[in-house]
Amino acid sequence: MSTGTLLAIIIPVVVVIGLVTAAIVLLMRRRKLRERFGPEYTRTVEDADSRKAGERELRAREKRHDSLDIKPLDSTVRDRYTRDWTHVQDEFVDRPEDAVHDADRLVTSLMHERGYPTQDFEQRLKDLSVEHGRTLEHYRAAHDVDVLSTRHEATTEQLRGAMVHYRALFDELLADGGQPHHARA
Repeated sequence: MSTGTLLAIIIPVVVVIGLVTAAIVLLMRRRKLRERFGPEYTRTVEDADSRKAGERELRAREKRHDSLDIKPLDSTVRDRYTRDWTHVQDEFVDRPEDAVHDADRLVTSLMHERGYPTQDFEQRLKDLSVEHGRTLEHYRAAHDVDVLSTRHEATTEQLRGAMVHYRALFDELLADGGQPHHARA
């Protein structure tokens, strides 16, 4: 076989192998993002101009999250938060709106204690999405009811639902507090 014929066969094969490899890497990266972010992956990609832009946003969140000092909670601190949550739940019976506001403050305090910045709600969502994407909808729903209740527009059933939603994120943040974040997959 001549050199020209050999090159005519080898070059396209190398190009095809390169394209297949690139496609596999892209699919694996996408799969990893979907697994890590859960429902937040779909939400972010749908809100973005393109899938590529949405995935870029998620990778930026991962990078920012990696720069945060997310730390485990000492057992004493975990116990204190558990007692505080029990108090908030007890408060719901007589003062449901106050209990929802207190639940919001307690969850925010727990995030802060763990090392999450808590100044801006939208940034909190982005930071939490990296490790808590599956419970983020709970947090959004609870926060929406908290906003409604500030205007005294939330029903008792909505307030009860908000407590359940806050509890989902609270439990997850509290449970994660016992492990260093480097050890989690």
